Amino acid sequence: MSAIQVPDAPVVLSTASVYPEKTPAAFEIAAKLGYDGVEVLVSSDPVSQDIGMLRRLSDYHGIPITAVHAPCLIFTQRVWGRDPWGKLVKSKEMAEALGAKTIVVHPAFRWQREYAREFENGVSRMQEETDVVFAVENMYPVHMRDREVVPYAPSWNPLDRDYPDVTLDLSHTAMSRSDAMGMAKQLGSRLSHVHVADGTGGQNFDEHLIPGRGNQPCAELLEYLATSGYEGQLVLEVNTRKSADREARQLELAEALAFTRLHFAGAQNPSPEGNEHAGRRERAAIRRRAEADVPPRTFVVATDGTISGGP
Repeated sequence: MSAIQVPDAPVVLSTASVYPEKTPAAFEIAAKLGYDGVEVLVSSDPVSQDIGMLRRLSDYHGIPITAVHAPCLIFTQRVWGRDPWGKLVKSKEMAEALGAKTIVVHPAFRWQREYAREFENGVSRMQEETDVVFAVENMYPVHMRDREVVPYAPSWNPLDRDYPDVTLDLSHTAMSRSDAMGMAKQLGSRLSHVHVADGTGGQNFDEHLIPGRGNQPCAELLEYLATSGYEGQLVLEVNTRKSADREARQLELAEALAFTRLHFAGAQNPSPEGNEHAGRRERAAIRRRAEADVPPRTFVVATDGTISGGP
């Protein structure tokens, strides 16, 4: 018989994954399908900006808010005002009030020159003021025929900077034509948050496909993380806008959850050389382990194919 251990990192649903439905739908679907939490993308939806409403949704559905995605996208430029630092302050306040562990933030746009100059140092200073982790996301250049246009500064690539915490998005690695596995391994313990999605990178469109439907190494990355001591969150940030109705959307998100849970598992005693995240000092994860004090979930597979599980 062989033992398979499922790590404790939560598998979370982004509210962006239910668009064009609104924020409350994400909580309902996450609870129904068995996700471990919700990442709130702060958007033009008033509910996504309202701490009181979000707390009530979390309590009603029994689903925690584990991360807040700051409103730093093109289409959220006017959410919470024009000041980019003000957006991060409000995101921090929301995360602290709701018990979220992580704030996802994008690097500055090139036209935000002052913000871009101060971005790395500013995020570092803000991190000193809170236990919530600021995880800067990998972005991408835009390919236009034979040239490349980079809309982000100081860089779209977190490997170029010294951010202590990084979000790795697999749709964005498709867009940037990056080696997702190589990026994850180079980030090492700095990798504290993952947006699980897929993409083909064949055009200038950030696809956010259901994992397994593109050409990104989604399964390989999840298996690597399962055996390398990863303690962050796995967030399904996928595009279901073409789903015909709620039932079809739920089927897509159930598939995404099943894929992630299937591949985020590994041998109970992984080899030491694969344990690249073992030394990570992620405060939220340490606190969670200390409070829970429960043994890891282990499944035993017999030679006849039957499975039994328990602590």
